[in-house]
Amino acid sequence: MKASGEEPVLLAELKPGRPQRYDWKSSCETWSVAFSPDGAWFAWSQGHCVVKLIPWPLEEAELTCKTSERKSRGGKAEARSRGAAKEKTLECGQIVWGLAFSAWPAAGAGETEPACAVGLPCLILATGLNDGQIKVWEVQTGHLLFSLLGHQDVVRDLSFAPNGSLILVSASRDKTLRIWDLSRDGRQVQVLSGHVQWVYCCSISPDCSMLCSVAGEKSALLWSMRSYTLIRRLEGHQSSVVSCDFSPDSALLVTASYDACVIMWDPYTGEQLRTLRHVPLHSVVDYSSEVHTSSLRSVCFSPEGLYLATVADDSSALQGTVPPALLPCCDTPGML
Repeated sequence: MKASGEEPVLLAELKPGRPQRYDWKSSCETWSVAFSPDGAWFAWSQGHCVVKLIPWPLEEAELTCKTSERKSRGGKAEARSRGAAKEKTLECGQIVWGLAFSAWPAAGAGETEPACAVGLPCLILATGLNDGQIKVWEVQTGHLLFSLLGHQDVVRDLSFAPNGSLILVSASRDKTLRIWDLSRDGRQVQVLSGHVQWVYCCSISPDCSMLCSVAGEKSALLWSMRSYTLIRRLEGHQSSVVSCDFSPDSALLVTASYDACVIMWDPYTGEQLRTLRHVPLHSVVDYSSEVHTSSLRSVCFSPEGLYLATVADDSSALQGTVPPALLPCCDTPGML
């Protein structure tokens, strides 16, 4: 997000570091990226079954990518303070579709997994794979901690409970969501069934009371994270709902659809509060031209909850980029 009056600055263009193979176009898509909760790591499913873990902020000497010369002195100092943090590569063995970070509570005396120092928390990364597996890694060492089996198709999305309980929710093309408890050796706690199409996205509310899931359907499902039962079905979109997110205070829920609309909900009552239509931003506004809309792919709140970001398939982006649109939720009603 840019500051007022400033243009966005490209920090880096990340490209796979390994040589292109004769079939380099196969399985080379980037399906997911994620920042760790503390902002110290960036994970990137760079294709060919590989996840790259990059220390953040960017440090030129550690990257095999083109970086911007405009970097803050504070960012460099913070990167140096991490000392031994180095770029890592996780060989996952399958195409990686979903990524999710979580902190692992500090280890007590006599505890050995994950391999972190006694009294210090660890960082873990869950990866959702093409064959239905979920592999969970310890970030600092790159060690594989768990291989979670149960899904019968692609694991499209992953979400950890924000309260540090090590509860992990997975969403799959097998039309189910599964609840895993990593504090109990990765035990599968529950299977949630109710969708009739591929499940694209899942999001746990920051207060850990609710779970929202969306699939290739016109409705979103809201679940209880206490009883793992369906609370309500949210209906209002005219096409497939593909993304969802809760506000940081858990008071609002947004869903994005191929109908080019974002709907803002009260998750506690199921009331539809506002419908927002995605309109791409242009450097010059032409009021005589027809408003252009396209299918939405993703939506999320900013960390402070004041903005929404959406991405869409927008044919007016001639270079194939996906244009973001930012909305001050309280100031500009009715349009993204």
